[in-house]
Amino acid sequence: MEIHLVSPEATRLAPPSSERTTIPCFDPATLEPLGEVPAMSGEEVRARVVRARRAQAAWQKTSFAERRRVLGLLLEYLLDHADELCNVIARDAGKTRENALLGELWPVAEKLRHTIATGERDLAPERVPSGLLLHKVATIEFQPIGVIGVICPWNFPLQNILGPTIPALMAGNAVLVKVSEWTSWSAPRFQAMLDEVLRQAGHSPDLVQILTGYGETGAALVRAPVDKIIFTGSVGNGRRVLATAAETLTPVILELGGKDPFIVCEDANLDKAVASAMQGVFIASGQMCLAAERLYVHRAVYDVFVDQVVHKARELRQGAPLAGGVIDVGAMTMPQQVDIVERLVADAVRKGACVRTGGRRCEQGGQFYEPTVLTGVTHDMEIMREETFGPVMCIMRVNSDEEAIRLANDSHFGLGGTIITKSNERARRIAREIIAGQVCINDFGLPYMVNSLPFGGVRNSGFGRLNGREGIRACTNMKSVLTDRFPIPGAAHFFPVSQDTFEGARAAIELIYRRRWRDRARAVMDLVQGVGQQLLGRN
Repeated sequence: MEIHLVSPEATRLAPPSSERTTIPCFDPATLEPLGEVPAMSGEEVRARVVRARRAQAAWQKTSFAERRRVLGLLLEYLLDHADELCNVIARDAGKTRENALLGELWPVAEKLRHTIATGERDLAPERVPSGLLLHKVATIEFQPIGVIGVICPWNFPLQNILGPTIPALMAGNAVLVKVSEWTSWSAPRFQAMLDEVLRQAGHSPDLVQILTGYGETGAALVRAPVDKIIFTGSVGNGRRVLATAAETLTPVILELGGKDPFIVCEDANLDKAVASAMQGVFIASGQMCLAAERLYVHRAVYDVFVDQVVHKARELRQGAPLAGGVIDVGAMTMPQQVDIVERLVADAVRKGACVRTGGRRCEQGGQFYEPTVLTGVTHDMEIMREETFGPVMCIMRVNSDEEAIRLANDSHFGLGGTIITKSNERARRIAREIIAGQVCINDFGLPYMVNSLPFGGVRNSGFGRLNGREGIRACTNMKSVLTDRFPIPGAAHFFPVSQDTFEGARAAIELIYRRRWRDRARAVMDLVQGVGQQLLGRN
């Protein structure tokens, strides 16, 4: 197949995506053309769903032991090819190799380990009380849902594919993953990995398929006859996915944006606070839904904290991750995201914010924005309201925990948050007040690594959960089954209704649910009287 190399500048002059059959790919750190991948049509998407459903029909019959074996082979493959995969991620997304390893391969390896260890337990039929029906056994069974469609963003090319795929496979499903057009160059390599593992295990490669294309390809997947959609991305696109899925009543999990608060109390260990803040803001150039985008620092430690983070931010080394040398902060993956960060910083400066370091594009021939620290920010500035998704630390001074909590909750988002304090009681009190799907105390971002914890947000950060028991069960049809504990001879007859049916039923309900003994005693008398009248009537 002929490969056409196209620069990112040329893509801005290209025809609308609906008219294009390929996606030009380039390295965001060097703007080096990487080649092209197909932009799949709606017809191709529907054909792939058919193939996936055929593969899933066989896969759902496999044992948990077999599914563990396949996931174990995938884990071994990742470890065997870790260096190469990190280079592929760095080339496609512009992130550092260290971030590719610790931010993508490590979480995926941990999810594989956890799912192999606990997946069968979490999906085993669950006995629940049968209430008044003592002669019955009540069970919840977790059965495969079928074919799951995943639409993922560009910030974590490998993790965004495998994160939802691993529990979906363990639950007995097939998966179709539509990746972002901005990180599609790596898709054929990741598909080859999945194909090799599945073939080695004796299963169809159609079980997990990666789709490449523009927005039309993603929309086609949502409209296709899939059984669930898992979407990770922006709030605006999440709304569009939800509206489209409503046409076919396809259930959806939405993991959307974040504007996470980071609270530093005056009793905090400042070394830990500074280190956690640097990680929360500058890992992956800030291109994380869980990024620490709003820092609220108590007045007593504000000046010292600011001085330390400014000093450390100025020392960060930025450049092309694969050009040689050690790099702390890589490139921005999507060209438009640099424009967004630039606009938000400019708005903040116009409204009185102070740039302590950085604050501009980095002229290195790639898509870079300097590691930036802003002070004097307020909630009147767009940068404290909109998702930044860039390497910008915004710091506000606060006078109390109550003020920090109020400001933290003054947001349309509710994904995560961080609290740094030496007092566990204080931390838990603040955490209870923070409106979010998860809160981390005295570290940044670690709840995502604890795979027994559900992951997801509230408000505009979405709904549904991806990790934990809740996450793997979300990949199933939860079926309620009621069967006999022991048989009762005869049958309960409702028809024909007798003259005493209503009064007898009401007396029985009063006996069961009234809380005062005298009311229950009256119900017993009514029941006895009703039985007596029935016996007299028969005679």
